[in-house]
Amino acid sequence: MAEYLSPGVYVEEFESGAQPLEGASTSTAGFIGLAQRGAVEGLPQLVTSIAEFQRVFGSYLSENAFGSYRFLAYAVDQFFTNGGSRCYVMRVAPSDAKPASNTTPESAVLAFTAKNPGAWGNQIRIGIVPSSKAKTQIYEVLGTPGESKRYRVKNNAGFNPGDVVAFDDGTGKQYNRILSSQDNLIELESPLAGEADVVDNQLLPSKVLTTSEFTIHIFSGDEIETFEKLSLNVSAANHVDKILARSGIVTAQDLSQGTAGEAIAPFTVISGLPEESGKYDVIFGGGSDGSLANLSAGDFMGEDRGPGKRTGIQAFIDNDVVSIMAVPGVTDPNVQLALVAHCENLGSRFAILDIPREKTKVADVMTHRNIFDSSYCAMYNPWLQVFDPLDKRNIFIPPSGTVAGIYSRSDQTRGVQKAPANEVLRGVVGLEVQYNKGEQDILNPAGVNLIRHFTGQGTRVWGARTCSSNGLWKYVNVRRLFIFLEESIKNGTNWVVFEPNNDQLWARVQRTIDAFLTRVWRDGALLGNSASEAFYINIGRETMTQDDIDNGRLVCVIGVAPVKPAEFVIFRITQKTGSE
Repeated sequence: MAEYLSPGVYVEEFESGAQPLEGASTSTAGFIGLAQRGAVEGLPQLVTSIAEFQRVFGSYLSENAFGSYRFLAYAVDQFFTNGGSRCYVMRVAPSDAKPASNTTPESAVLAFTAKNPGAWGNQIRIGIVPSSKAKTQIYEVLGTPGESKRYRVKNNAGFNPGDVVAFDDGTGKQYNRILSSQDNLIELESPLAGEADVVDNQLLPSKVLTTSEFTIHIFSGDEIETFEKLSLNVSAANHVDKILARSGIVTAQDLSQGTAGEAIAPFTVISGLPEESGKYDVIFGGGSDGSLANLSAGDFMGEDRGPGKRTGIQAFIDNDVVSIMAVPGVTDPNVQLALVAHCENLGSRFAILDIPREKTKVADVMTHRNIFDSSYCAMYNPWLQVFDPLDKRNIFIPPSGTVAGIYSRSDQTRGVQKAPANEVLRGVVGLEVQYNKGEQDILNPAGVNLIRHFTGQGTRVWGARTCSSNGLWKYVNVRRLFIFLEESIKNGTNWVVFEPNNDQLWARVQRTIDAFLTRVWRDGALLGNSASEAFYINIGRETMTQDDIDNGRLVCVIGVAPVKPAEFVIFRITQKTGSE
């Protein structure tokens, strides 16, 4: 409580009304699959366009090298083509994939390694050139000439203990190492030769003392990184290990002996060439994409190695933004079941599953469908024919990426309450299999959503069912609407935690949720002619016991009436007779 110690007028702010509650995003997708490059552990990478995907993860993969596991890039491309705006991507790589590294002689001093595994790293090129971060002139030799190692300079800024320096008198360079540098006084490791001639008080000096560093230029495709004025001095802020930690292309490890031994220019230590040579090129090799024989379901399922070290599906545990998940083209039941379990455990996302390409007959499709029973996933078939920019021909790809884009598009244009069906597929020129109405009569009740072609109407998603046997959750939009409501309420009521659990708080919580659900009802997501018919909110003594209150629990019971799609449109027509 505020203290009032002197007479006066005090103005105070306090919150008493409902807190604004913002709806959670439902249109952000998460994809897992093989790519040319990219991190294989840690946090999934945000991608907002196919161009950005190609910068981070590389281009399309060839069928000969990657077979049926190559569809990540195509799925992301289709996601954006069909209306998606942002997604997170996690790369998977075979266990025998290796990062490229420098194989030329400088590797004994600086060990460069590509940031992540793959043959892409073999194309990395590094150029090293000499540079200097500071120079000054010597004003005075302190001590006995010929023996003293201490010098008064014009400005010692940038000269750090352990740095290699070069003294240039116009006829040649001699290298030394700094022992101490303070108050414009520099002490070197050994006296400079010809100390009587090192002093230069001219306005435009001809004799200068300079630090000796090197600059690294890193090239990978269209990417260029430049790190200037690096040092092999371990104690310096510009030590190569510290600065190259910011690189998105390579990692570096200094294997030199630090400040030990003879003072030699870092460029010469690395390359074996004098600084006058101007440039040294580093060549990479040894990078490998691995083999499909070493790729297993476990690589996609991932491992939980702790925060920042998770792989595969497990990497998305650290991501609380994604609401749609897919592993494009990977139809191994172990992987798909792991993805569904991930979505069920978190309760905040929905999985889109592909059916194996070879399973086109109704009986075969049903065999794969019967593996699953969950309201947190939906299954789509058949595969789609699209243009392949890599091979310059039409190929068939799994539908999950395209459908994820349709989910996102439908959410943004109509809302999550609209079933993501009867929507046109963009960028799709054909279907691998054209199912008829009789076949869909069997597959639709079982929860297999077909993609069909209709004359004059293009190719459309023609189903909106989950893989659940529970009739309450058989529609995709109902489950995703509840995910939206639950996440919105959870995210928008964090302010309630640790507040006094009393009538005033209960009233504020009720007003907050009531305002949010009223807006959702007006947007057409809930049934009813009035808000009271669409939802109810119970909070207070009728939902909490004294034991709940004593143990710090606030219990709020909410009931909503979701809208459901008009899946079967029935017009009953009869003949009107003259006597009627």
